[in-house]
Amino acid sequence: MTLSRRCKSSLCVSSRPVNCPTWTSLGVLTLMLRCTLATVRVPPDSPLAPEWYRLMGKDGMRDRGELMLAVWYGTQADECFPSAIHAGTTPIDSHLHNYIRGKVYPTPRMWYVRVNVIEAQDIFTMEHHHIPDVFVKVRLGHQLLKTRQVRSPTKNFMWNEEMMFVAAEPFEDDLIIQIENRVAQNKDEVIGETMIPLARIQKRADHKAVVRPLWFDLRRPGLIDVNQLKEDKFYAKVNLRICLEGGYHVLDESTQYCSDLRPTMKQLWKPPIGLLEVGILSANGLNPTKTRQERGSCDPYCVAKYGHKWVRTRTIVDNLNPRFNEQYTWDVFDHGTVLTIGLFDNCHIGGDNNNHSHSHNQSHSHSSSSPSHMDKPIGKVRIRISTLETRRVYTHTYPLLVLHPSGVKKMGEIHLAIRFSVTSLLNVFLTYSRPLLPKMHYAQPLSIVQQEMLRHQAVQLVAQRLGRMEPPVRREVVEFMSDARSHLWSMRRSKANFFRLMQVFSGFIAAGKWFGDVCQWKNPVTTVLVHVLFIMLVFYPDLILPTIFLYMFLIGLWNYRFRPRVPPHMNTRISYADVAHPDELDEEFDTFPTSKSADLIRMRYDRLRHVAGRIQTVVGDIATQGERLQSLLSWRDPRATAMFLLFCLFTAIILYITPFQVIALCLGFFWMRHPRFRHKVPAAPVNFFRRLPCLKNVTRRACCSTTRGS
Repeated sequence: MTLSRRCKSSLCVSSRPVNCPTWTSLGVLTLMLRCTLATVRVPPDSPLAPEWYRLMGKDGMRDRGELMLAVWYGTQADECFPSAIHAGTTPIDSHLHNYIRGKVYPTPRMWYVRVNVIEAQDIFTMEHHHIPDVFVKVRLGHQLLKTRQVRSPTKNFMWNEEMMFVAAEPFEDDLIIQIENRVAQNKDEVIGETMIPLARIQKRADHKAVVRPLWFDLRRPGLIDVNQLKEDKFYAKVNLRICLEGGYHVLDESTQYCSDLRPTMKQLWKPPIGLLEVGILSANGLNPTKTRQERGSCDPYCVAKYGHKWVRTRTIVDNLNPRFNEQYTWDVFDHGTVLTIGLFDNCHIGGDNNNHSHSHNQSHSHSSSSPSHMDKPIGKVRIRISTLETRRVYTHTYPLLVLHPSGVKKMGEIHLAIRFSVTSLLNVFLTYSRPLLPKMHYAQPLSIVQQEMLRHQAVQLVAQRLGRMEPPVRREVVEFMSDARSHLWSMRRSKANFFRLMQVFSGFIAAGKWFGDVCQWKNPVTTVLVHVLFIMLVFYPDLILPTIFLYMFLIGLWNYRFRPRVPPHMNTRISYADVAHPDELDEEFDTFPTSKSADLIRMRYDRLRHVAGRIQTVVGDIATQGERLQSLLSWRDPRATAMFLLFCLFTAIILYITPFQVIALCLGFFWMRHPRFRHKVPAAPVNFFRRLPCLKNVTRRACCSTTRGS
C-alpha cells in the first residue's frame, strides 16, 4: 500500500474466524509520516527489515497485539512502484490492470535486405507453344517485389535487378524466391521457388565489402515428399546476390523528426555525447474523449519515443487533470535528433458506450479499426535536442494541439521537465562537422521512392512488434508517433510549405525593396551614405568579405536578446492549420485509396488541376528565361547572336584597357542614378532579352502541326 508523504494515516487491523462471516476489529495502527521513522530506500539497496508495531484498541489500550511492517519512502526505481502508483485511483476490473501499467519498450533492431536477382538457368515451363514471359517474385513477410518480365527462347533468363526490404531481429520470416511465367493477362504459372533463412545471409558494414553471388536450387511448388525433393534437387537454379546492410540507418520515422541516426551494426556506433532526462509531470484541462455516468471522462497515458526505446506511463483512470510524475532517461548519440511525446486515451477502459466487458473481449484485437477500439490521440509534442541548453532544467507547459476534420483543436496541456547533459562540449561541437546519416547513405544512396517505401515497411514492423508486448503499444499509436501519413498529399501542407519558402526569402525580398528605394532616392541621406559606402568598397575590395561577416555577427548579437526561452512547439500559423478550409482538411484525413463519392473526387481533381496549372505556368516561365540565355550563343536568332557577340568583343576590349574600379563605379552610379535620368519604359538590354526565342514556341508549333494532321 502507499501513503502520502505529508499525511497522518491509520491502519485498521481486523480478524475473522474461518467459519464466521463477520469481522472483529483488533486494533488501529497510526503512522505519523512526518517523523523520521520512515527512511528513503533507493534500489539496488536490499529490502528494509520489518519491525513490530503495537496495535491500539478503541479504548486506547496498547494491548491488542503487534503487527510487523516495513515502512519506507520509495522512488520510481522501486520494485513496488508499479503496484503502488495505482493506490487511491478509480477502481477497475482486475483483468484490466495489465493495460494501465507503465512499461519500457525496446524497439527491434532493423536491417535493410539487399537482393540482387541476376539470372536463372534451366527454366522449363508447362506451356511449350510460345516464348515464356518469366519474372521473379521476392517476398519477405508482407513485403513483395517483382522484377520485369523477360522473354527468352532459351532456358536461361537474365534480369540483374536490385531490390530492398526491411527485416527486424529476431528474424522470423524467410526470404521466398519464386520464378513465375505470365501465361495470360491475370494468370501466372509458378515454375519454382526457394526459401532462404535470413540468419544465413552475409552481413556487411560498408560498401567496400564484397558480396559474392550464389546459386540457389529451386524446387517445384507444393512438393512435400522428401524423395521428390531429392529427385528435383537440380531441377532449376537462380543466381542471387543477397546481403544484410548494416551500414544504413533504417528510417522508421519522418526524416525531419528522426530520434536516432545510428547505423544498424553496433560495431559502427560511436559513444554517447550526453544524457537526456525527461520528467512527465502532469496534464491539465484535457477535453473529454468518452462519457462515463453521463459526464465527460478520459483515461490518459503518455508515450515517449526517442532512439531505440519507447516508454509508456501508467494510465490515470477517469481524470481530466492527471498527474504522472514519472522520469525516464535516454543516451544521446546525436543532438540533432527529436524527442516525441504523445498523450492518448486508453480504449481498454470503456465508458458508457464501451463497457468493461466489451473492452475485455476486444483486448487482444489490436488490429480493429473501430473508433471505440482505438487509442484516441489527445496531442503530441516534439522537442529538438539541439534547441536545449546544456545542464538547464526546462519545466514548461506545452499545448496539446490536434488537427481534426473540423479544424485545429486544443485538447489540453502537458507539463514536462527536461534536462540535457553532455559529457564533453568538444564532442558536441565535433558532431556538427559529421554527416547527418551514416556513410552508407552517401556511398550507395537510396532513391526517394525507395526511402518512402522502406519507411512504411519499417513502421509496420515496429507496430507489429510493439503490438505483441503486454500491455501492447497499439498500431494507431505507433503511426501517430511516427507520422506514417506524412508522405500523402495535403493542400494545407502544400500551402504551409509555400509560405515557409516565402518566409525564407523574405529577407532577400526586403533587401531588394530597400535597395529599390535607395535607387529611387526616396531618402536622399540614405542614398548618399550608400554611395559613400559603395565608393569605399570599390577602392578597397579587401573590405567586402570582412564587412559582410561583421554585419552578420552584429545581427546575431542583436537577435540574442530575442532568443527563445522555451523549446518551440507547434505553431498553428506556420502549419496553416488555423485557416485551412474544411474541405482541405477532409481531403487530408481521407483514406488511401480514397473512400469518398465520385462527385467529390471530381471536384477535388479539378481543384488539383487548377493548382497544378499555375505551378506549370511558373515552371514554364523559369524554363523560358533559361532557354533565352542559352539562345544567346546558339544562333537560333542569327541577328541577335551576332549582336551579342559584337557586344562581348567590345566589352572584353574595354574591360582589358580600363581599370576595374572605374567600371564598377560607372555601373554603380548608373544603377543608382536619380529618377530624373530614368525612363518608365524598359531599358534596351531588357527589351533585347525579351525578344530572344525559346523552345516554348517550337513546342507550340509542333503541337499545332500534330493537331492539324490528325
